[in-house]
Formats: sequence, C-alpha cells, structure tokens
Amino acid sequence: MALSINQKDKIINLLSKKIISKLSSYGRETTSMPFLARLIQDNEKIAAYSFIHSMATTLGMSIYEDVSVIIASETSDECFRNYGVGGVISKEQKSVIDRIVSELRNGTRTANIDTEIDEILKASTYNGEFQKSGNISDFYMKRDGKEHYFEIKTVKPNIDVFEKSKTKLLEWVARKRTAVNVFLAFPYNPYHPKPYYRFTEVGMMNPPNDFLVGDEYWDFIGGKNTFIELLDVFNEVGQTFKEKLDKKFKDIAKEKLDSY
Repeated sequence: MALSINQKDKIINLLSKKIISKLSSYGRETTSMPFLARLIQDNEKIAAYSFIHSMATTLGMSIYEDVSVIIASETSDECFRNYGVGGVISKEQKSVIDRIVSELRNGTRTANIDTEIDEILKASTYNGEFQKSGNISDFYMKRDGKEHYFEIKTVKPNIDVFEKSKTKLLEWVARKRTAVNVFLAFPYNPYHPKPYYRFTEVGMMNPPNDFLVGDEYWDFIGGKNTFIELLDVFNEVGQTFKEKLDKKFKDIAKEKLDSY
C-alpha cells in the first residue's frame, strides 16, 4: 500500500496552506546585500534565494512530521507528532547509556541497537526520575501492537547531533522499560543516487535498524512506493504554485540590494 487519494488530498492541502501563508506574509527583512548583489548580478535570483530560504525555515522539520502522521494514519493503530514518551530513567540506566554512546564515539564498540537495548533493559530501574529533556518523540507510530519512536533530523548533522540523537533513542528504551523500536530518520538522502554517507554518522548508528534515510523511512511508515508517490505530490503542488511563486520573486526583486 502507498498513498490513498485521501492522503494525497490531505498532503496537498497542507502544502498549499503553507505556501499561501508564506506568499501573503513574506516581506524581505534584508534590504541590503552589497557583496552578494555585485557578485551575482541578478536581483531576481537573489530574491528567489531569499524567499526559498525563508520558506525552508518556515517549513522546517515540522512539515515532515505532519506528513508522517497523514501517511501513517492509514497503516497504523495510532500515530502522533511531538509525542511525549514519558516514563522515568534511573542513574544506572543513564550510566549504561553514557557508556554505550562514549564507546560508540570512541570506536571501541560497533553499533548494534539490539545489543544496546538488551544492556539498557538489564540495568536496574531503581529510584528512577522523570527527565524533561529528550522526552519528546518527533513522530510516534503504533502498528500491529509494536511501538515505533522517531527522531527526525536535518540530513547533514554534525557528530554532536548524532551523539545527542543516539542518546535520546536509548533513553526512550530506558523510559519504556521494554524493547520498543527507536529510529533516527532523515526525510531524504542528500547524496542520492549514492548511499548515505557522512563521517559524523560512521560508527554511531546501526542502519537500517535504528537509522532510516529517504525511501527507507517513508516506505517503512507508509508501504512500498510511498516515497516516490510523495515526491509526485510535492511536484504537483509545485506546478500549481509555479506562476505565483515566479511573480513573488519578481515583486521582491524590485527592491534593489546594491544600495551602497
């Protein structure tokens, strides 16, 4: 199963509302870019860049969370974005997690999420306390009675982000005190058609068992060909708004940026 007509309509409606809102509210904050304006020699291209950057910031990662809920709604028992994991973490669980992450970063152990989960679940849960930081899962899905928790991140994070995400994933296991499925997910592969590779990721994750990229993620939550069909939906919305976006770029470009 991939995308139903209902799901496609919901995604189109979501994207359309975002674009319409940005078209009506956007006003360029930066009124002078003297160096870039002289290098590029094309105010319309600069205006387009400025608007697109603002659009990307507005959408952020939340658009992928919203779309994930729409897709998973027809393949899962329940699904939510910004889901509170809850539970408590003991000092011994924290100690085990810190050791695992430190060893992964130092290269003294090989990432294996099953082994890591087993070690955490063997740690004492005595005197556990609620920890506010790391409590929110960007996207949560329960399917066939199994719980899946996702951290959705930008596609080129540094080593610190990988380390924090890995820690968060393992803490979710500690909070739930059972072998739930935890994943770091990227909405697309910036190195396509080559496999995802980033030196900051090497050794820290155990793909695809706790790390999903692009089609691996979307097809996992929605079924085979979900990723391809999702790209088609984005393309359809892009074609619908192409003329309005082009006009917006021209309107923004009327304000010169080389006033020095």
